[in-house]
Amino acid sequence: MSTPTASQVFHRDLTHPAPAVSHASGVHVWDVEGNRYLDASSGGNIVISVGYGVQEIIDAMTEQARRVSFCGQFTSEPQEQLARELADFAPDGMDYVRFTSGGSEANETAIKLARHYFVESGKPSKHKIVGRWRSYHGNTLGALSATGHVMRRVGYAPMLLPFAHAAPPYRYRCTFCARSDACTLSCADDVERVILNEGPEHVAAFIAEPVVGAAAMGMLPPEGYFERVREICDRYDVLLIVDEVLSGMGRTGRNFAIEHFGVVPDLITCGKGISSGYSPLGAVIARNEIYDAVARGSGMFEHGFTYGGNPLSCAVGLAVLRHIQKHDLVSRAGEVGAYLLAEVESAIGDHPLVGEISGLGMLTGIEIVADRATKEPFPYERGVSKRIARACQERGVLINPSFSGNADGYRGDRFGICPPYIFEREHVDRTVAALAAAVDEVAAELA
Repeated sequence: MSTPTASQVFHRDLTHPAPAVSHASGVHVWDVEGNRYLDASSGGNIVISVGYGVQEIIDAMTEQARRVSFCGQFTSEPQEQLARELADFAPDGMDYVRFTSGGSEANETAIKLARHYFVESGKPSKHKIVGRWRSYHGNTLGALSATGHVMRRVGYAPMLLPFAHAAPPYRYRCTFCARSDACTLSCADDVERVILNEGPEHVAAFIAEPVVGAAAMGMLPPEGYFERVREICDRYDVLLIVDEVLSGMGRTGRNFAIEHFGVVPDLITCGKGISSGYSPLGAVIARNEIYDAVARGSGMFEHGFTYGGNPLSCAVGLAVLRHIQKHDLVSRAGEVGAYLLAEVESAIGDHPLVGEISGLGMLTGIEIVADRATKEPFPYERGVSKRIARACQERGVLINPSFSGNADGYRGDRFGICPPYIFEREHVDRTVAALAAAVDEVAAELA
């Protein structure tokens, strides 16, 4: 049988065929045409943490595949050991881990576990989840219901659960105090408003990203935000779930991004960087009180996914975590990330197209606007952030174009520079040079 010339893969985007990858090493990727790219996007989905082709991780994967890759009736030493070491990596008092195959599954699991905790605690009326607008928690229906990114929700809105959403901590476009000299933390108080509207006796959890990813890349909360949210959740007996699928596992210069804000959550979800793309893996890390409630109650959390906790993925995750710690990559992500943010601000901070630059560590977001004075976004149809990403790619650098919709749900271009943790300063310099040239090119096209 002859090989068909057209792809038979049902790709995400059928209008712009993706180039085919050949191989990758360190921080570089090659396509099948032989073109080399500097990957400042961590695999495009902000997954790659430790770089491509790390031999010790490949060796761990190979050895585990030789021993056993899957056996659902058993636990395994890789799963047990990864849980122990991940608990040590997490904030104090968070000692129990449930593994999944990725971030959407992790958030789906956390949502269900929040509900199950209250059932086990004798409070079965608590079942509602509160999310935030301009958030993204995954594509399964529960995670998408918690998501507040309008463009990802709109096509599936009739199928989604009626989760409520609070205002985002988006200082640049704040509906409460954008015109004020100082933040009033009204965005945090809005969490309380939503809980009261829904009825505290019905609300099980509030879910939020410490540093926002795809829905508004690099969006940071104001000082004091999470402290107040923690107080509100405690006041109404609501669990705090922090979605660290993108921001966790060292990307922001701390083990988990929530540590920048001095708060310990009840549940942490993680994915992406936990396996650095070597194998599908995600996790939910729970406070001891949640585990204890289930252990003292039914002893069962009847929920799971086929490949959750499989020995192969856990062996990979264990090798990645040890590599991160052995090479002090969390500190490196913070240090080189600070240099990245400063260089991006120096290069394009005053550009007429640039509205805001923000982020932590290896997670920098840039917002593009048509008018800096009014913060007016470009029409969605112009696809400005994608054009900038393509212009960077033509210069041999890959960035994350993200999604539109951060301004009003549909309009608003914001993209990310999110490299692997092993980026050197020379890699940052090459990235920023390509970015500055790309922004100038697209600005000229839009003029």
